[in-house]
Amino acid sequence: MRRAGDGIGETPLLSGTLGRLGSLEVRLARGPREIWRAQRLRYRVFYQEMSAKPDVVSRMFRRDADRFDKACDHLLVIDHAARGRFGGIKPKVVGTYRLMRQSAAERLGGFYTQGEFDLGPMLARHPGQRFLELGRSCVLKPYRTKRTVELLWAGIWAYLQHHRIDAMFGCASFDGTDPDALALPLSFLHHQARSEGDWAAIAHAEHFVGMDRLPPEMVDAKLALKQLPPLIKGYLRIGARFGTGAVIDHQFGTTDVLVVLPVSAIDKRYADYYGGETPRRAA
Repeated sequence: MRRAGDGIGETPLLSGTLGRLGSLEVRLARGPREIWRAQRLRYRVFYQEMSAKPDVVSRMFRRDADRFDKACDHLLVIDHAARGRFGGIKPKVVGTYRLMRQSAAERLGGFYTQGEFDLGPMLARHPGQRFLELGRSCVLKPYRTKRTVELLWAGIWAYLQHHRIDAMFGCASFDGTDPDALALPLSFLHHQARSEGDWAAIAHAEHFVGMDRLPPEMVDAKLALKQLPPLIKGYLRIGARFGTGAVIDHQFGTTDVLVVLPVSAIDKRYADYYGGETPRRAA
């Protein structure tokens, strides 16, 4: 089988079901219409529920879309028991993740994350390794449960194995644009979970916001963990580390941190769990 980014050809897409729990299925989007449905979900969560500011085009079409979408794979969680406006069964996209392989990023001139963080040195230190950018993660509010998260990670794990990915990274966000209000969790990530050595990466100088806002002795780890958003807490749990410096994203109303996760660093318990049959069994 040819491997992604080998200069000869691309690994065939994963086309089947990647996991199932009850009425929920995780798989990749199949064609432009399903990508459109993922974009509509992103708009609903980021712009209508959260504080992102849409431009004219986004507001007109009620979609969160950018130039990277066409180069990405879109992981979907679909509820096959959802009901439509008139009460009949109408499958609905309730969760999504955007996955961008290095070969696609190179064709576009870089990853989305490189607009905020300087990834060049980290990528250069790992020649021949395959990187995957994770982004635009969101789940419809009634579905923000352990089941949905498990399905998303089962799908990501299947994708990693299929494309022989070596490392993942991406932006993860705190709500709000005041880093002082986030001093405790940002300082915790800086002092306790910073990526170092070959995996070190830093925010671009023009966007850099220091995360070490409190000295180590003032960081209450237990309280800091409670203040971490679920997505960041989940990344930390499976073995992720975080770049140096945060970035304020005024369009989305967030403070972004860089997640760095070599596949080899994933806690074995989670690798065994998501790589096994548990997320595929009916609930």
